[in-house]
Amino acid sequence: MRINCVWEHNGDDSILYADNFVGAFTRGASKEEAIAKMPEEIRRFQLWCEEKALDNCDIVIVQEKESELQIKDADSDVLFASEKEPLSIEEYQYLKALALKSAEDFYALYNSFPDKDKSAAIYRKTFYGAVPRTAEEMYQHTKNVNEYYFSEIGVKADNEGTIVSCRERGFEALEAVPDFLKLEPVMGSYDEQWSVRKVLRRFIWHDRIHAKAMYRMGVRTFAAGVIPDIFNFSG
Repeated sequence: MRINCVWEHNGDDSILYADNFVGAFTRGASKEEAIAKMPEEIRRFQLWCEEKALDNCDIVIVQEKESELQIKDADSDVLFASEKEPLSIEEYQYLKALALKSAEDFYALYNSFPDKDKSAAIYRKTFYGAVPRTAEEMYQHTKNVNEYYFSEIGVKADNEGTIVSCRERGFEALEAVPDFLKLEPVMGSYDEQWSVRKVLRRFIWHDRIHAKAMYRMGVRTFAAGVIPDIFNFSG
């Protein structure tokens, strides 16, 4: 199957996004490294989605974005060409269900940690501050983009409650906007373009980045088998 990919890069550092598997991504020190990782990422992503894994993948780059952001730290501002298009109600319901499943699974992963403040991860600082190290820090960081993402498309939301409940309320607020499926892309903070499709993709992608980091940290920190592989990262 053809996997349409968007390549965002800063020099050699690359993020590759699967346009037709919303939220699936790979990173690499080069485009070639990111491409090489994509078939396995799609397989694991489909396992998480409870879909039949593809037998083969034809990786095709359909869009390129040269960025000034710290791509190696998974900073991103790309808007896919496909994300400028209106959504059908069927597409929206499917992507919303994935975004809520992602939040539920992230919350379950977080709750599986016997000590949410314990971590074997080393302290690391980027231009944007310290990288979250513990399950608690990763959870709070991931949950607290809720208000930011929805506000970028003009929807009033908050970060109260769990990652699941605040995301559900955000979608309820979005759905109260007249013709929300046809909203045009808008310029948000930091000169970054946003759309409804992008918000849906960013939730799943952002969850996946930090769930992967949380799972791997948990495996290193606790005894084998303590942390469940909810997202099939080792599958």
